Amino acid sequence: MPITLPNDLPAFDILSDEGVMVMSPGRAATQDIRPLRIGLLNLMPKKIQTENQFARLIGATPLQIDFQLIRMSDHESRNTAADHLQSFYRRFCDVEAAGEKFDGLIITGAPIEHLRFEDVTYWDELTRVFEWTQSHVHSTFGVCWGGMAMAWHFNRLEKHILDHKAFGCFRHRNLAPASPYLRGFSDDVLVPVSRWTEVRQDEVDAIPALRTLIASEQSGPCLIEDPSRRALYVFNHFEYDSTTLKDEYDRDVIAGKPINVPVNYYPDDDPSLAPTNRWRSHAHLLYGNWINEIYQTTEYDMDLIGKG
Repeated sequence: MPITLPNDLPAFDILSDEGVMVMSPGRAATQDIRPLRIGLLNLMPKKIQTENQFARLIGATPLQIDFQLIRMSDHESRNTAADHLQSFYRRFCDVEAAGEKFDGLIITGAPIEHLRFEDVTYWDELTRVFEWTQSHVHSTFGVCWGGMAMAWHFNRLEKHILDHKAFGCFRHRNLAPASPYLRGFSDDVLVPVSRWTEVRQDEVDAIPALRTLIASEQSGPCLIEDPSRRALYVFNHFEYDSTTLKDEYDRDVIAGKPINVPVNYYPDDDPSLAPTNRWRSHAHLLYGNWINEIYQTTEYDMDLIGKG
């Protein structure tokens, strides 16, 4: 079954050309089933790139998905055209006021790691989003800074500034092969990492509500489950395209910023060679498993979401 996207959203043609099944809202309305309603709260500056990445993964599921794009109410984006935001995104305050409910919500990262959470201009509204998920979202997936922010809000799990950027593709261990979120996962997983902060395993272990599912000896915890909040926190980037780390590296080199060649990414660590994508299959497994788990456990009557 396909993912439902507006016909004129850039992701519609991009995913169609890649062979991902997409459907217009008009066509979806004729289907005699209830699609899963998945929201993307997009905090990234390059919103089109990010929405394409997540739509590609969500759209690979055999279930029908109604994919909704959401943004913070008053934060102005300088890297995405205003007409794109106006056409395809809704402000969180409008979603909240309408009393809408979602089977799943993804909260992306944001390039604001150096700030204290409370110093982020939209922190007050974001904490309102976190609390709203507990009554209006069946399952929430916090990604990178978004996951760290959720873990801080709900569990006071600290984020720590690194003295150098964790940058490249790091080997991770599958710590919970019986988890429904890790069905089909290998014991050893390669995951793109790009961040200046970390959470520490001993501090995760000290919080009984949290369970680490994937971790790396080099880059620390990667995927954490928070069952009491019906949430997952992933601190790395399964959703990245093949060239995302390259684009970040090239950008910093051109800007004259100190940056290491991303580890274990280019063949022979040579940035003159094309990078090889070795995480795509696990990315599809992770998000496909998340969607399947939502499908198995969410309420058919969406009014009952958050009331269990």
